[in-house]
Amino acid sequence: MKELITIQSTLNAPKGQYNSFGKYNYRSCEDILKAVKPLLTQNGCTLTISDDVVLVGNRIYIKATATLTNGSGEKEVTTAYAREEETKKGMDGSQVTGAASSYARKYALNGLFAIDDNKDADTLNSNPQYTQQPQAPFPPQQQQSEELTPSDILQGYALPAIQQALTKEDLKRIYEGYPDLQQHADFLSALTARRKALGV
Repeated sequence: MKELITIQSTLNAPKGQYNSFGKYNYRSCEDILKAVKPLLTQNGCTLTISDDVVLVGNRIYIKATATLTNGSGEKEVTTAYAREEETKKGMDGSQVTGAASSYARKYALNGLFAIDDNKDADTLNSNPQYTQQPQAPFPPQQQQSEELTPSDILQGYALPAIQQALTKEDLKRIYEGYPDLQQHADFLSALTARRKALGV
């Protein structure tokens, strides 16, 4: 779709949010939508985002689907997943679902518009073996060991990496990159589900 190529090449979505705990800037779903809306108008396209609730293993995930449609009815579609936490301090059930939805929608939009979050402090290991590959966001090792729980790492890093994997080798690299999750049922279930979806 030529309109998508134009939007991808011209879209500039600044990181308008700041995480005071991790001390890094990041972009939200709302930041991306604000930046892309004028380009949709210019190119005669519409963007829709929808959510589905899916069961992976024994956990609930929000599946976000972003669909770009041009004036001729051509469509480009991407999906992304985020897991609902069983409990989240300070949030009721609807807020937990909303947070998972926002996260999944952001990554669906990232995939659709080729937005690279690899330089975010929360999504990339500085190890050169990862800087060469765009589809595996690993947390910084210091944060991984001192600040993040296995659940944080799974939802914030491993699941987006799995969703972005395109080959069997990608999945193997992700598995090996998260030794603390290799016995985690949700991590293994997500790897299996992605492998089946890719047919590898």
